[in-house]
Amino acid sequence: MASSVLTPSITFTDLLRAFTRIGLLSFGGPAGQIALMHRELVEERKWVAEEDFLHALNFCHLLPGPEAQQLATWIGWRLHGWRGGLAAGLLFVIPGAAIILALSVLYAFAANLAWVEALFLGVKAAVLAIVVQAMLRIDVRALDTGFNRALSEAA
Repeated sequence: MASSVLTPSITFTDLLRAFTRIGLLSFGGPAGQIALMHRELVEERKWVAEEDFLHALNFCHLLPGPEAQQLATWIGWRLHGWRGGLAAGLLFVIPGAAIILALSVLYAFAANLAWVEALFLGVKAAVLAIVVQAMLRIDVRALDTGFNRALSEAA
């Protein structure tokens, strides 16, 4: 694999900030999470090369378990060794888990209130839009023919 670190001055604090942000914003399942990581780490920060990101993603698809978390852990490891892998993997999961726990508690206590029902309806629509946008972005980058893209979108 080519060198995935494009910017040599990535501090551990930068890594923590980036993966805290990703952990807080990554909703919508693996497609949304992977698209967010791609945008943050490949397109905006240029910490990982496009080719390396796609190779790592393909490898993570072969492994058992959640590929988005494996990809986050790999990127953290690639940037800062075992410490970076552990931090990126944990920060990828913990903020989102805390948000889901808070939303679950809110729903359990106030599910019958109209404003709570409206809030959760809005969240469902937003998550669906994020997943569809992520799927289309990944399709264009990772799939090489129109047939493969159509098959992916139909699935």
